[in-house]
This record gives sequence, C-alpha cells and structure tokens, in this order.
Amino acid sequence: MGGINDVLIAPGATMSDRLVSYGSAVAGAALALVLAIRQEWPWWTVAVVTVVAFDLFGGAVVNASSAAKRKYQAPGRTARNHLLFVALHVQPFVLALLVPEFAWTTALAIYAIALGGAVLVLQGHRPTAFAITVLGLTVAPAPEAVFWFTPVLLIKLLLSYLDPIRPADEQPAQG
Repeated sequence: MGGINDVLIAPGATMSDRLVSYGSAVAGAALALVLAIRQEWPWWTVAVVTVVAFDLFGGAVVNASSAAKRKYQAPGRTARNHLLFVALHVQPFVLALLVPEFAWTTALAIYAIALGGAVLVLQGHRPTAFAITVLGLTVAPAPEAVFWFTPVLLIKLLLSYLDPIRPADEQPAQG
C-alpha cells in the first residue's frame, strides 16, 4: 500500500521530496489565506483560493521531483495524456467565478497560454516552456490579491510537469 504520499506526490518520493513539497504547499496556502482574508471575501472564496494555492504551490514542487517524473513521464504516457493533465487545470475559471476583479477574459487568457504553451512544449523545444512562462506573466496578470496565481500555474504545468528528466540533466557538468 502506497498511501497518501503516492497519491499526492508519487510512488518512491524521498523524505526530502515530501518535506519540500508539503512545505511549499502549506507556505503557498498560508500566503493565499492571508491575502484572501485581507480582502474580506466570503469564506467560500477564501477557502477555494487557499485550496488552489495548496495545489499549485505544492504541485509545482512535486512535478519537479524525480519520483513524479518517473510517474508522469513513464513509457506509454503520450502527448494526449499530458495535454489532458494541463487541460484539467481549470482553476482560472474557478477563480473568475469566485474572486472579485478576476475577469473571465483574464481566466481565458491564462488557460489559453497554459494549454497553447503545453502544445508547443510537447513539440520538443524545451526553451519554449520558459519563453511562454515569462511572457505569460505579463500578458495575463491576475488581480493583486492572487498575484501568485499565473506564475505558479505556469511554473507547475509548463516548467515542472512537462519538462522530462533526461540522462544528461542528471549528470554533473564536465569541466
């Protein structure tokens, strides 16, 4: 039995991976909670924003772990699997529904950047993920109280999840 760590992180995650993943998730959720409370939003908005932050901050770290790479980049995983994973991240629309000043056009732009970016990254040009992420930060900024949303979502999906481990990446640089 793998337990909750196998579900939330990945089978074979090290203690260090678990600590930094959960630590990032909790720290991100705490930041989001404080910012949301300061806005005096309804409790359900505060709760949803906090859960979204927990998922994104933790997921950005989890997806960069070797254990998650083995799980998500395993043989048999196709571009369709990866696009589905990205497409299921509908948090921009959830925030547009619940967060005042989070426009539907902003939500659509963020979602399109993430999904379109995933299509381009899956074409095999690794620097594209970084280009889309940095440009996406300026094209679709979220309201101040959820300023963290766009960068963390794009980091989680484009830089962390879609970037596979390559043998050359795991070896130290030579001279």
